[in-house]
Amino acid sequence: MTTVTDAETAHRRAVDAVRAGLAALPADAPVRLRKKTSNLFRFRGGAGGLTVEGLDRVLAVDPEARTADVAGMTTYEHLVAATLPYGLMPLVVPQLKTITLGGAVVGLGIESSSFRNGLPHESVLDADVLTGTGDILSTRAPAAGSAGSASGDHPDLLSGLPNSYGTLGYALRLTIELAPVRPFVRLRHVRFGTAEEVAQALAEVSASRTWEGQRVDFCDGVVFSADEHYMTVGEMVDTAPYLSDYTGQQIYYRSIQELPRNSGVAVDFLTIHDYLWRWDTDWFWCSRALGVQHPVVRRLWPARYRRSDVYRRIVALDRRTGLSQALARRGGVAGVEPVIQDVEVPVDRLAEFLAFFHDEIGISPIWLCPLRQRDRRSWPLYPLDPDTTYVNIGFWSDAPLAEGQAPDHHNRRIEQVLMGLDGHKSLYSTASYTPDEFDALYGGTTYRDLKARYDPDGRLPDLYTKTVTG
Repeated sequence: MTTVTDAETAHRRAVDAVRAGLAALPADAPVRLRKKTSNLFRFRGGAGGLTVEGLDRVLAVDPEARTADVAGMTTYEHLVAATLPYGLMPLVVPQLKTITLGGAVVGLGIESSSFRNGLPHESVLDADVLTGTGDILSTRAPAAGSAGSASGDHPDLLSGLPNSYGTLGYALRLTIELAPVRPFVRLRHVRFGTAEEVAQALAEVSASRTWEGQRVDFCDGVVFSADEHYMTVGEMVDTAPYLSDYTGQQIYYRSIQELPRNSGVAVDFLTIHDYLWRWDTDWFWCSRALGVQHPVVRRLWPARYRRSDVYRRIVALDRRTGLSQALARRGGVAGVEPVIQDVEVPVDRLAEFLAFFHDEIGISPIWLCPLRQRDRRSWPLYPLDPDTTYVNIGFWSDAPLAEGQAPDHHNRRIEQVLMGLDGHKSLYSTASYTPDEFDALYGGTTYRDLKARYDPDGRLPDLYTKTVTG
């Protein structure tokens, strides 16, 4: 076991500070975390009240047990930096560097290993949680492969954390499983003409964990138009004949289209580090809207600022100033609606959703990421069928509003279509569900029982209020 004693000491002090901070807040004061970065897109203002300084460390890595002991506000950037030297990585590494481990557990996360390893909360072995009562409670996961619930004194708390967004408590410390890695990743970008074809390919990879007889460790995809779909499969390897670099002038998502092809397949190689962060440099493709992909701007834009958290701060500034809305109106439209969403549908409904999306929303590119629940445990606030392969569909841009359309017109249409396709969405951005719809999708009765047990005085926000009405 490799243990950082100074980090342990600092962690204990930080835990005491956040607990004291909660106790010191007036009973009617809103409880928010004072974090330096955020990956939420609910720009509703309000300063954080609880300091989390010191809760951002990797406390220990055990290469033999393949586990890491991590403070809840630790970013994946720092977590990966601590585990890769041991030839290990978290089972799922969300795409953006400043997503925190605690945030990925209580607010969900996904990436190209999710067809194998599910979502980040499924790899949590135990957690210390600061609840609304001011108590710090510990809970543990069942043995690997078990269909049972979490164990310990609070078996429902760990299973209720995913998708609770800090409304049941804050994860102060987590022990997670790690997976072995190899130094490089061989990528194959496979082109398909129709949504039905790429859906079938994603389903096949998720079922067999292979593609054309070769192992698949990672799988995601990009849709550029209704007749241009790509599935990218990655295999970890020990050697690479060459390495690409998408942290400089070259742009990763463009390589998917532009690399030379043999029978419709392009091959590429990245280090495992660069693969895990391939999307962060350009925030998938969203840096395009900020001009960062223009060759001249890119040469002048310092490399240390080519990262998702910088771009998000620019977007937050735009939301505060209303610049995009003003420019849209000058361009002759009634306004623009931010459509920044990750949604999930069963893989056999993917083509239906994409047909609707192309017809009514019209945003591109679109990210695809297959997902299967890792085990048969129940996660009541974000229920998935363990026998079903889902596809996460990510789209992040603005859509023009016609005169008379409501400010949430496009997002509401997406929600209506999702409900008809047995799908739902992550809640990190805007949502317009009615209370009854929300309850049906996100474990309403179970959530209220958990809320009454772990935050009986309502010190923490309510989930529907926090994620929908603000």
